[in-house]
Amino acid sequence: MDTAAPQHTGRITYRDAVLDDVPALVPLVESAYRGDSSRAGWTTEADILQGQRTDAEGVAAVISTPGSRLMVVERDGALVACCQLEHRGEAAYFGMFAVRPELQGAGLGRQIIGEAERRVRELWDVREMHMTVISVRDELIAWYERRGYRRTGRMTPFPYGDERFGVPQRDDLQFELLVKELV
Repeated sequence: MDTAAPQHTGRITYRDAVLDDVPALVPLVESAYRGDSSRAGWTTEADILQGQRTDAEGVAAVISTPGSRLMVVERDGALVACCQLEHRGEAAYFGMFAVRPELQGAGLGRQIIGEAERRVRELWDVREMHMTVISVRDELIAWYERRGYRRTGRMTPFPYGDERFGVPQRDDLQFELLVKELV
């Protein structure tokens, strides 16, 4: 894997991940959310969660589950981002969104989410995109609201005690469902 920092220019391409991508995707997702490397970007969860964000088994499951795909984003052939897309009836679920921390804040995320929305409409003819966000992530939720997502107030509990999702640093974590109608 090329460890050189990707440039902010170049051709962006999208493709579905394959199992051979798992060893590169796990550290990408981890770098965007956990540990000191995540602090280079603005999507870090390092202050509210420690431990892992995902693992090879979780990434492989997204890739291999029917009705699910992991969209890989490359710039000039270098891995720069990914996101999970899953068909759920008349909606699609958007998750595992990770952009290399040093590339965050430059518009790449906005471009990727737009492509993800286009793809799920084309692939599955869905009417809505759903996602869950940790409810205390105000800045991240505000970013999604600027992209047309709305808070629903529907919460699901954080899986305390299941370290596959991280080690919580506070006791008030829960997931809120955000929804966007796809026109």
